[in-house]
Parts: sequence; structure tokens; C-alpha cells
Amino acid sequence: MRVALVYDRLNKIGGAEQVLVGFHKIFPNSDWYTSVWDPSHAPFSKNWQVHTSWISKIPFLKSHHEWIPFLMPFIFESFDFSSYDLVISIGSAESKGVITKPGTLHLNYCLTPTRYLYSHFKEYLSNPLYRYIGNYLRKWDLVASTRPDEMIAISTQVKKRIKNIYNRDTDIIFPPVDTKRFALGFQTSSSPYFLVVSRLVPYKKIDILVRAANQAKVNLIVIGEGTEKKRLLKLAGPTVKIIGYINDDELPIYYQNCLAYLQANEEDFGISMCEAQASGKPVIAYSQGGAKDIVIEGKTGILLKDNSVTAFAKALSEFDTMSYVPNDSQQSVSQFDKDKWVKQIKERINVLCQTQI
Repeated sequence: MRVALVYDRLNKIGGAEQVLVGFHKIFPNSDWYTSVWDPSHAPFSKNWQVHTSWISKIPFLKSHHEWIPFLMPFIFESFDFSSYDLVISIGSAESKGVITKPGTLHLNYCLTPTRYLYSHFKEYLSNPLYRYIGNYLRKWDLVASTRPDEMIAISTQVKKRIKNIYNRDTDIIFPPVDTKRFALGFQTSSSPYFLVVSRLVPYKKIDILVRAANQAKVNLIVIGEGTEKKRLLKLAGPTVKIIGYINDDELPIYYQNCLAYLQANEEDFGISMCEAQASGKPVIAYSQGGAKDIVIEGKTGILLKDNSVTAFAKALSEFDTMSYVPNDSQQSVSQFDKDKWVKQIKERINVLCQTQI
């Protein structure tokens, strides 16, 4: 069986990386298709068989693809999948809009309906020109959503969004988490701190957590890179450290030594929250999105109804009056283990294809 894997843009490291790597391990000889490929910023893909568009050959556009969203439908519709038996599109934007022949099965693993057109359109489409373009892209996206033979949602929230926006019913297969990698023992640093691991972009709302830590006068470590880094460095008080990128070997140590993990935005799922719980740590999160699938209120963390600075500052100030059992977090997060994800994905594809992988 010839398999093609499609992703929106292979040009960064983020939460979807584990999903992409997971699919690559299931289909190691498959071809990948994407609009923009930059292996220097997505090193996990450097040895993959990647087919990309002309945008990847133009340095300026390669690093500013968000300026040309109106071209993305044409790019994905131009890829030829006539020689494949199975196409799996993965993403939150245009990849689901690829065109396949009637005999080719198209499965879409939906990270969320196109974020910049729906749930976060006010942040992304901030000027009249982009709003005008957004109206056109929204019409195309609704058509594109009908092309996959089947959609799978990554969380309860995404399942609801797909139903509300695309009017499609979906099953949920939670993303893969390498729980064993983070379950190396329970520790607490001699200088206790709260932790955030995230891309530093506006919709992640890291500024709320920085301001809350400033107000509560507690130690906070922020790991990640992104367009918000300079602004966050200016906001950070004496108890906040923004340390940028770290290598994979160091990351488990930061999880294992923190007091708790913080999540201020409405995540589609939230792999970092799972990694923290796999390390035996509780999560303090805004009670929307993926956090509701991951955090058990009062047992493996705190779910806040309000994602304001005041609400998080209060939770941080009162955290030392609470107690959590590390094993509770680890047992809870075991349902998201990557081995279970592989089994579920294979079973679903086997049913759809009526063949064995």
C-alpha cells in the first residue's frame, strides 16, 4: 500500500511534532507533502522524503508564509496523489484540502479547524485586507472539509469544533505522549519553580502567566521561542526566567523539578500538560479546551474558570497549601501513551482500508 502523509508546514518545532513523528514511525517509507519545508527549523524531518512547494525555494516567503495565506489552497490542490492508496492529512489548516482520486482513501487527523479562520480569527486577521481574504478562505475551507473520507479529532473540544464548523461527526484519538520518557522519578528543586513549555506566540497567552508570577512573587521558568519572547522578557520580574530553547535531554529534568505546570490559553489538546503529569507533577490550567480531557480537578491539578492574571496569581499564591500525589498524575496520563495511540491509529486505518498494515 502506497501512503502519503500531508502536513500544513514543516518549518518549526511545536506540539504537533510528536504527532508527525508518530505517523512517520508507522509509515517510515511514506512520502510527505507540505507547503513549506525548512529542515533547519524542523530537524526531526531532515531525513524524510518530503515534497514541497516553490515557496520553500524563496527565502523571504519561506520564513513569512503567513503573509500569503491566499496561495495555500492552490498549493495543496496542486499536489498529485494519483499513485497513492492512502493519504493521511494532519494539521489545523489547508492540508485537508488536498484532492484525491475516488479509489484513494483520505483520512484527516484534525488538530483543530483552521485556527486563523475560526477560533483565533480576531488575532490573526487583524486588518481589513486580511479579513477580506479570510472571507474567501473560509468558503474554501468549508469545501475542503468535505474532502477527507474520514476525520479524527484530537480532543473533546476539537470534536465539538468540527461538528459546529464543518457539521461532521468524528471519533477522538488523543495525540501520542512519550510518557515513559518523563517518568524518571519525582524530584523538587531546592529553588522551587512553576513551569511553562510553549511556543511564545500571542494566542498562547504566556504574558498572563508572567504577570501572575510577578504579582504572586513566585519563581517561574518559561521554556520556548517565538515572536513574543522580547515582549515577555520586558514583562518578566525578578522571579521569572525566560530561557528560550533547550535540548530534548534537558526537558524532562525541568518537568521533574518543578512544582506545577501552568497553562493559560485554551489548548486544542496540550501535550506539555501531559508531559508534566507523566513527570508526576500537577497542572494549573484554564478550564477550557484540552485541559478538560487531561486534568482531574483537585486530584491531578487545578482548573480555573477564569484565565486572568488575578486568577492565576491567586492559585500560585495558595499552591503551597495544597498536596498532590505524583502517582495519581502518572496513572491518569497513561491513557495518552504513544503505544496506545499507535494501536488506535492502526486499528482505525485497518477498518477503513480493510487490510492489515
